[in-house]
Amino acid sequence: MLDLLIVRAIFILVLATSAYLLHPLGLSREIAAVGGLILGGGIILFEIRLERVSLKRLIGAAAGSVLGIFGAFLMSLVLGQANAPPFLQVCLLLLMTYVGLVVGAKKGEMLNLAALGGIFGVEKSSKKTFKILDTSVIIDGRIADIAETGFLDGVLVIPQFVLRELQLVADSADSMKRNRGRRGLDILQRIQKMTHLSVQIVEEDFPHVRDVDMKLIELAKIYDCKVMTNDFNLNKVAHLHNVEVLNINELANSLKPIVLPGETMRVFINKEGKEYNQGVAYLDDGTMVVVDNAKKMISKTIDIAVTSVIQTTAGKMIFGKFDERVHTAAANVEKHDRPVRKSDPQPMTNNLGPERTTIEP
Repeated sequence: MLDLLIVRAIFILVLATSAYLLHPLGLSREIAAVGGLILGGGIILFEIRLERVSLKRLIGAAAGSVLGIFGAFLMSLVLGQANAPPFLQVCLLLLMTYVGLVVGAKKGEMLNLAALGGIFGVEKSSKKTFKILDTSVIIDGRIADIAETGFLDGVLVIPQFVLRELQLVADSADSMKRNRGRRGLDILQRIQKMTHLSVQIVEEDFPHVRDVDMKLIELAKIYDCKVMTNDFNLNKVAHLHNVEVLNINELANSLKPIVLPGETMRVFINKEGKEYNQGVAYLDDGTMVVVDNAKKMISKTIDIAVTSVIQTTAGKMIFGKFDERVHTAAANVEKHDRPVRKSDPQPMTNNLGPERTTIEP
């Protein structure tokens, strides 16, 4: 680090000395030396800033600036034939170069350098990982809550065809669909306001592909990134195409509390089960609990013993058993342990001994 500082100091000193000796533009030697110092400092700052830029951005910026210069050259030929002033041509050159540089740097993050191999495949792409959002995960809304916790990083990519689908849903004649579409648009606005996340809208489309799910898969193949969804069918199709998927439902299932067989838990029986004498309850996270011998306990809160836990494609299912004898014994114990209130009837006592019957003559 010290060697680099010495090299930078020598560079600024040489530049200032050269400006002092040459004093360009007819400037005095002192002003030229100060200008050399300022120019050297600006170059060093640019070099420090350039170190933080990824190779993708550098390649994109270089390609964009070259294309901008080439476009400005072609337009200057046309303007030269029209006898346009040189100042206009210079302004056009600067404008096209600047626009090409900025746009190329932003779009450069979409490059897949690993596909080129060689020295380009060595650079790590872990600085910014891209995740494509589909329509279902945007409407679902949980993606915003996850993003607020800080577990998501990188760039969230929203294709233009997904926005069009959201707009169609928001403009639907069906009130339920219309509310879902508007909710999705509100979720996107909420995500865009998060400072630690970058949201990027891409214009790429695939006119030959009609299905939105297949468009998402094709886009993920081009950018070599993951798709975020809670659509079960899209999850399966993406795996068939070797595209990585981040499923919000799978994340929610993995965060559900672990229940072991033999444990006791308190549940509220909502309805009757499919099998004989079964009751069905639901936990706060939506997990279904099937309880044997609980048909008579509908609309009541009871204690059950867990018998087994099964993992399904839709999530976890808990099976338990209700013992009416244990419940009755516990209720009786609770009843006997209950303190006597003032409103309870008090037993009559006679401190004068047993009653005597007096027969009058």
